[in-house]
Amino acid sequence: MRKVAIYGKGGIGKSTTTQNTVAGLVEMGKRIMVVGCDPKGDSTRLLLNGMAQQTVLDTLREEGEDVELEDIRKQGYGGSLCTESGGPEPGVGCAGRGIITSINLLEQLGAYADREELDYVFYDVLGDVVCGGFAMPIREGKAQEIYIVVSGEMMAMYAANNICKGIVKFAESGGVRLGGLICNSRSVDNEYEMIQVLAEQLGTQMIHFLPRDNMVQRAEINRKTVIDFDPAHPQADEYRALARKIDENETRVIPTPLEIDDLEKLLIDYGIAA
Repeated sequence: MRKVAIYGKGGIGKSTTTQNTVAGLVEMGKRIMVVGCDPKGDSTRLLLNGMAQQTVLDTLREEGEDVELEDIRKQGYGGSLCTESGGPEPGVGCAGRGIITSINLLEQLGAYADREELDYVFYDVLGDVVCGGFAMPIREGKAQEIYIVVSGEMMAMYAANNICKGIVKFAESGGVRLGGLICNSRSVDNEYEMIQVLAEQLGTQMIHFLPRDNMVQRAEINRKTVIDFDPAHPQADEYRALARKIDENETRVIPTPLEIDDLEKLLIDYGIAA
């Protein structure tokens, strides 16, 4: 069972990329569980066709400790298994605690016990490595393989570099490694070349470049992944290609994060911050 975590700056399209990639993998016959680690609870909605998923924290608040696995895990597209950590009530508590509580409960309920039943577990993790809760998949070895969704925008690249610092910090104790960068294009000038160079300087690879296409938004409005909504569309093939590359990927490294001056120089050299 491969344990994969998808990180990236908030708003970069991380949850959309994760769900579309999972759709590509289940189409290949892979058995997958998705653990949403975003307090918004939207990491699985496209796989569930928009069905409201009862989060782990909401279930615990309503039902106490007497929780069954079926209460917090639903079957989605292609037989994928979906669960959402959720978060605290607004203004109360730390959202990162929801991830810790959720993963611990899933372990207690035996969600990971029969490893032959799962080929992958995907953790869709909120934004940057901002606190211990959101770093849990890295820190405690819950995920061994990290992919960072990035674009040619300055803050997306800054976040990717910062996430790499988190991977380095826990690489030895947790065994976590970086599998590569996924460029979710924002149609920035020289974007492909810039992310290629960023990947090289981090010591990793750009595993795939996802072109910008309005089909992604159309599928989302219809509460589906692109592969589910319009399987013949070229963008569906892009997600299939990404799924295949992840499935075949054997390159996992401890990255070498850039100094901020080097990151800014990369942006300047490609005309973004000029």
